[in-house]
Amino acid sequence: MLAAWGDSTDEEEGSEEEEEEAITLMARSETDSDEESSDSLIRFKNKVSGLNKTKLKEFLFTLMDECDALHTENCDRRDEYDELKRDIKELEQKNKILKDEKIELDMNNLVLYEDLERVKETFRLKEENFVTNLTKLENESLDLKQKIESLLVENQNLYEKLKQVEIDKAANKR
Repeated sequence: MLAAWGDSTDEEEGSEEEEEEAITLMARSETDSDEESSDSLIRFKNKVSGLNKTKLKEFLFTLMDECDALHTENCDRRDEYDELKRDIKELEQKNKILKDEKIELDMNNLVLYEDLERVKETFRLKEENFVTNLTKLENESLDLKQKIESLLVENQNLYEKLKQVEIDKAANKR
């Protein structure tokens, strides 16, 4: 026979174990399979229907506390999510800036590389020109040395002729 609302019977007082089982079922993970979940729900309903008003109140308050804790945890998670979203957006902006800087540096490197290649080519041409001019100057120097030696020999011959002429002139005067 059913007791009046708020009345307790010996049978209901012994249902603390059933209440604990109901709370355990309530706290069960959402990862249970659908079949286990529906079986658990049926057992939960059966356990709750046998509780008295006081036990139901305690159970309801426990449920409300759990809901409040879950709500608080959810708000904390949402705040963390929003903060992570801001961090991601900031990192994406920094990443874009870094990519743009990398592109600019790559372009600068390309320009510098092209400049270096032009300088190398200019240096190579100047070096070739220098070698050519040096060879010409060495040949001219060799030619001039030979001319100088030839002129020195000719000068020596002329000097000797001059001496001979002076000797002949001095001999003719006597």
